[in-house]
Amino acid sequence: MMKMMMKMLLMMLIQVSSSSSIGFSVRFGNALPSLSRPANASQIFYGIMFDAGSTGTRIHVYTFIQREPDGLPVLDNEMFQSMKPGLSAYADVPQIAGHTVAQLLRVAKRTVPALEWKRTPVMFRATAGLRLMPAHKAHALLEQVQEVFDESPFYVPADSVGIMNGTNEGILAWITVNFLTGRLDRGSQKTVGILDLGGGSTQITFLPRSKKTVESAPTDYITRFHMFNSTYELYTHSYLGNGIKAARLAALGALHSDGLEKTVFRSSCLPKKHSGHFSFGGLTYHVSGVTHGVRGFRTCYQEMLKVVKGFIKQPLELKDSASFYAFSYYFDHAVEARLIDETTGGAVKIRDFRKRAKEVCNRASKHSQPNEFLCMDLTYIICLLKDGFGFKENTVLQLTKKLRNVETSWALGATINHFQKFRIH
Repeated sequence: MMKMMMKMLLMMLIQVSSSSSIGFSVRFGNALPSLSRPANASQIFYGIMFDAGSTGTRIHVYTFIQREPDGLPVLDNEMFQSMKPGLSAYADVPQIAGHTVAQLLRVAKRTVPALEWKRTPVMFRATAGLRLMPAHKAHALLEQVQEVFDESPFYVPADSVGIMNGTNEGILAWITVNFLTGRLDRGSQKTVGILDLGGGSTQITFLPRSKKTVESAPTDYITRFHMFNSTYELYTHSYLGNGIKAARLAALGALHSDGLEKTVFRSSCLPKKHSGHFSFGGLTYHVSGVTHGVRGFRTCYQEMLKVVKGFIKQPLELKDSASFYAFSYYFDHAVEARLIDETTGGAVKIRDFRKRAKEVCNRASKHSQPNEFLCMDLTYIICLLKDGFGFKENTVLQLTKKLRNVETSWALGATINHFQKFRIH
């Protein structure tokens, strides 16, 4: 019976991934403009990085040019594709996780010349989705990925498959943004900070300007590393369980629930008449709005504040404002709230999030809307930024999904970091 079910599920996956049916969504990234490549120039090399997040699995295939032996490489091209849901949704059927990765590897085979396959590293890093899972189930998923990698024609490093430490996720995203904005060149100290809001966790990483920030921070929040002839000392931390979807569950009192269908989790942030289901991490929860009492932004704010207060550490210097890029769900919800354009992104003050959250919440208390969680999510973002990290309401965040037409993901930073440690000669 189990074999028959597995066969049916695999057949469904194959059918869905080649169509536009509900269940899987696939996105393709555009290539960067090709750079001129003189005959006597430099080495061209490739890297393949899988980003297995809580809500989807993405493959990034990068093409680099190394013009100077000890300098920064030049990113010539990125090919990107994603599939939903995340691998954690297959906790009980790990074979499908392996098939998902195999499907995405086709992008790499089309992008990397066959002659380069044996020297092109393929790497897989899972983030909060698998960090939140029981260890034995996460291990079963990783085993399936390892099997697919071992059968692939690419170079498989010894540590090619694993779950990424949350701190490394923040550091590598910081490398990505500062690399793409040209701030890693020649060891520039005028870098930008990053704020990443995923489904299961959130990260903050920046280069402190004040010694007091370093001295007052917990020791494990400060990381020193050497890259391309420069040493950086970063403030960085990943808060597991404070991603946007985990925060929903925490506010609903369902974070440690098994997703029992008979239990209804209620929130004043949801419309009064809303009754539906919310899925995350392979579990489904029955959620509803409260049917009595005061509702709206203020009530929702107090509810979401409980998810932040006592869990988020405030770095000292953020109260004086700083230059930060924010992405992932910060970007997605700003687009949904019509604060920025999806194509170009833009600069948003934290007070803009507050103003829109008030409008959405007060309207949601009386009327239904397409995304019943938008009031809750926008309010959580305000609580996280202001009451959690301590930003002022006039702080300006640069919201972006891409820089130079490249995804602002930790994946690029991880690939660059791999090559700077293991130079190809």
